[in-house]
Amino acid sequence: MEYKDFINSKNKQMKNYGFDIEKENLNPMLFDFQKDIVRWALKKGRAAVFADCGLGKTPMQLEWANQIYKHEGGKILILAPLAVATQTQREGEKFHIPVNICENQDDVKEGINITNYEKLEKFVANEFIGIVLDESSILKSFTGKVRNQIIENFRKTPYKLACTATPAPNDYMELGNHSEFLGVMTRAEMLSMYFVHDGGQTSKWRLKGHAENNYWQWMASWSVFIDNPNNLGYNIEGYDLPKLNINQIVADGLPITTEKLTLTQRRNARKESLDVRCQVAADIVNNSEETFLVWCDLNDESKKLHQLINDSVEVKGSDKQKHKSTAMLDFSDDKIKCLVTKPSIAGFGMNWQNCRNMIFVGLSDSYEAYYQAIRRCWRFGQDKEVNIYIIISSKEGTVKENIERKQQDAEKMQKAMIKLTKDITSKELKQTTRITTEYNPKIEMEIPSWIA
Repeated sequence: MEYKDFINSKNKQMKNYGFDIEKENLNPMLFDFQKDIVRWALKKGRAAVFADCGLGKTPMQLEWANQIYKHEGGKILILAPLAVATQTQREGEKFHIPVNICENQDDVKEGINITNYEKLEKFVANEFIGIVLDESSILKSFTGKVRNQIIENFRKTPYKLACTATPAPNDYMELGNHSEFLGVMTRAEMLSMYFVHDGGQTSKWRLKGHAENNYWQWMASWSVFIDNPNNLGYNIEGYDLPKLNINQIVADGLPITTEKLTLTQRRNARKESLDVRCQVAADIVNNSEETFLVWCDLNDESKKLHQLINDSVEVKGSDKQKHKSTAMLDFSDDKIKCLVTKPSIAGFGMNWQNCRNMIFVGLSDSYEAYYQAIRRCWRFGQDKEVNIYIIISSKEGTVKENIERKQQDAEKMQKAMIKLTKDITSKELKQTTRITTEYNPKIEMEIPSWIA
């Protein structure tokens, strides 16, 4: 066997486990690119949709689940972040798709059901014909036990769909988790086939040079990457992000230190400046008539902000789920002027285009947490400029520059990934289902006399 043939033999493609459906049979309220993605995912049966914030993952996953119910019957479960269930049910009403919110297995009905990830243990996985993971990257925020429980419990579920924002292309663990959940290939198999482990100081996995093309072809056989429908050849207006204004405020007014600090030193600096940073944030909110989303990192920050900010509602980890959900939905409905919480609590899933002002009183070292938090408001569908205020002390260093550098690196990597996969993705979307012309006879057929 030639070496080239050997490499090609490693180019595994995802099998199709679903069914064909004509485009005109899908929900007419979907855009063309959304219909094509739904058709593709239905044909695959088990697929991932990596679509940026505001591209309509919710209506796409609802239509996917709805068509499976029409085709197969049975029960379908959507797992979603906290408070997203009600938001999804509202979206279902808009698209005329019934969605049943469940607390446990006894609440489940035929058709589409939805619950929170936290309630997974109250459901029997083998009673569902389909499973949808909404904001599936949230699995990284859970313990390995919960992630493994989802993968194992739904291993034999016939239809699977995972939906999340476009991941960073070097986050191979996240991509491997998705592959394993869908039953395409285990994370260990993916790493051994396409990657080598850098045993040096970085200690990271990197793509084998000769396997790069095969890897992205394999990825595109079971997942769709889309940051903007226009990049895949769809001519659709309205998919432009508004201007993002990032403002860094040094609360104590002193020159920013250029000294590199350890994680412990930065956290100590945040604790020392807690009162002054919270007061600056409170002054910004209290002197404005607009709504604000205030993100914090420490429990003491959350408590202090709630005390200082007029008409604010605090959502903390120890709160009951009902309070968390009610507060988030009230903020969506403009019933709350200011919501104070952490990215780990409300940074996934919620659509808050009604708000354009965010304050970060404390930042963790996770760029993903920061990115997910700003995308709650800075997303397709937002028609106003979005203002971000990062409030720090002088001892914390150049936080804004570090965030912007990480953002530039992430955007560069995502653009490279989209460039690598857009041709393959376009081809996949176009060839997934048969293109047929409906037979409409207009001339009556006459049987020849010699046959009669």
